[in-house]
Formats: sequence, C-alpha cells, structure tokens
Amino acid sequence: MAQIWAGVDIGKTDHHCVVINTDGKRLLSRRIANDEPELVKLIGEVTALAEEVTWAIDLDDGGAALLIGLLIGRDQPLLYLPGRTLNRAAGGYRGEGKTDARDAAIIADQARMRRDLHPLRPGDEITVELKLLTTRRADLVADRTRAINRLRGLLTGIFPALERAFDNLTLAGPLMLLSSYQTPAALRRVGASRLEAWLRTRKVRNPGKIAAAAVEAAHRQHTRLPGEELTASMVAALAEEVMALNERIKDVDKLIEGRFHRHELAEVIVSLPGIGTLLGAEFLAATGGDMAFFGTPDRLAGFAGLAPAPWDSGRIRGNLHRPKRYHRRLNRVFYYSAMVSISCCPESRQFYDRKRAEGKKHTQAVLALARRRVNVLWALIREKRPYEPLPPAAAAA
Repeated sequence: MAQIWAGVDIGKTDHHCVVINTDGKRLLSRRIANDEPELVKLIGEVTALAEEVTWAIDLDDGGAALLIGLLIGRDQPLLYLPGRTLNRAAGGYRGEGKTDARDAAIIADQARMRRDLHPLRPGDEITVELKLLTTRRADLVADRTRAINRLRGLLTGIFPALERAFDNLTLAGPLMLLSSYQTPAALRRVGASRLEAWLRTRKVRNPGKIAAAAVEAAHRQHTRLPGEELTASMVAALAEEVMALNERIKDVDKLIEGRFHRHELAEVIVSLPGIGTLLGAEFLAATGGDMAFFGTPDRLAGFAGLAPAPWDSGRIRGNLHRPKRYHRRLNRVFYYSAMVSISCCPESRQFYDRKRAEGKKHTQAVLALARRRVNVLWALIREKRPYEPLPPAAAAA
C-alpha cells in the first residue's frame, strides 16, 4: 500500500476517521475524541499503514483546529473539502442515510479522486489573529444589523415619521436620541431647542439638525397607537444595544489595525488605492499573504471569484458566469476596494470609464477592474514594493 487517504468528519467533541487505499477499500474506521493524546495516537496508527498519507477534513477551523495543528506540525499533507461540496458529493454515493462514518468515507474518497481541493497550510501568528479578529468583527456587524432592523420595525409600528427621519441608525446622534425619546408626545414636550441642548451636552454631531428632524416628525403624528409605551421601551433598549455594539466594533478595529501594521506586507497592501486597514486585514486573513501558495495571479483571481467560469450547453457558447465556489470575503475585498478606487485613483477611473464605454454595466465594469487589480496587487507583493501611480502621460497611453 504505497498511498492511502484519511478522511475525518469533524465534530465538536469527537471526530470520525476513515482510511481508504487506492481501490477505495476501508483500512480503518473509528471514532476518536477531540483530545491531543487520542489524536496523536490516531496519526501514528494511520501513518503506520503506508508511506504516503493524504488527510482531508470538512472544517478548517473551530473544532478542527487541534487536529489541523497536529497534522501540520508533523508535515502531513492536509486537504480541505468544504461542507457544501461534501453534501453535493454525498448524492453520488449509494444509500440515503447520513452517519459520521459515511461522511468520513466520502471525504476520503473525494480526496482520492479530486484534484481541485485546496491544501491547508500553517499561518503565521499575525494572519491567524487577523482571521480571528475579522471574523469577530463580521459577527458584531451582523449583530448590529439585526438590532437596527428590529429597532426600525418596532419604531415603524408606533412612530413611522421618526423612523423615516433617520437614514443611518449606526450614527451616535439618532441612537442617543432614541435611547431617551421615542414617541411623538415626548418629542413635542421637550421641543427643538431643549432637545438640541440635550444632544449637545452629549457631544453629538449636528445636534440642531437631528433635533429639528425629530420634532418635525413629532408634529406630523398626534395619534397614540396601542402598545406605544412598551414598544418605546424596547426601542430604547435596542438603541443602547446598537451603541454598545458600535463601541465593541471600534475596539476590534483598533486591535485589527495594530496587528495588521505589524505584518511585513501591510504597507505594500495599503499602498494600492482603495485598500485600507480593514480590507487589507481581510486580504491577509484570507490568503496569509503567501502568493506562492496560489502560484499565479489567475489562481488567486479564481479563489476570489473574479475569474468567470464557462456555462456552455448545446449551441450556447461563450456564456460566462461567476463561479459558485469562491472565497466570499476575499471577493468583497477586491470588489469594494475597486469601488473606492474609482473615486480616488485616476488610473482606476480611466479603466472603469473604458469598460463602461464598451457597453458593460456598472457591476461588470467594477468586476473587470477588480480582476485587473488582482494582477497589480500580486506584482506588488511579489516585488515587495508599494504602489506608485503612473505619470499622467503614461496613464493616458
């Protein structure tokens, strides 16, 4: 047995490992606890079965972290099979039941047959921390969005004019107002001048504009709706919750900024117009900053979902679509940075305008620009030099 494949179905407390040979025959199948002694013993048993072992797992963090660390520390080849891919592949195997042993066997068999699975690689301390922090920030932003949506829904039920008065409820001013005043009667009693003074003492930006908009909304509604008192208290609680989430996001942003600028590629990455600290941190979290892992900028573009995939059938030819398997957050990095660069970088603006003149829609032109910027960032990282704008004459050419 020259080569074997070990598939591991990851769990929180226990994993299940199945080992197969080149013929797909099972050589080992058992459950192991997610503890270091048991995992070390499993690695020893599997490596004793053959000279060459390829491991594959269906989770790349969380409960798999200890196993990943042990395998990488022992220089064991490790592939990642996303859960979505596993679920689709399971439909091609006999039987409809779902067990950990069956999933582990499918993972091993997919690793044996497929050549498109991404290997997991060790990350340095900074990129691992950036991955944790950017994931945490995304969770906090999602929590804030849910709280704001709930706040708007409640406020619309008792005071729709006030809900319409504030477009952005992530700002401190409207949130501060809603934490104490939520009903038309309360706003009419306090009046615009007193409300402005109250907001000013709390160091809110544009207190006069906020107070005037709120009192104007209050004069547009004189009807008290059922459940107003309880709803108002819930709106106040949600406003305070959003303010607390804003502070927590700011704290995480400071941690991200500090760690990002400690990375050797930080200054190179942020030199590209449109990429700031947060987008740069997400880029490092997704790629580790190791361009040798991808080999070519085309592969990086494919990983980011910026290389279109053909969708031909029958007589239809040249039908291109965005691939279904790509890194969503890395795609966001390139897309949003391209959007920003259009307004601050003449070269990006010129490229965007040219694509629009060719008949492309706005989204298509931005995606084309994002794909172009993959090559630029790749070259900057390879040469470890900051971006330098082209002279006007060269840019025009």
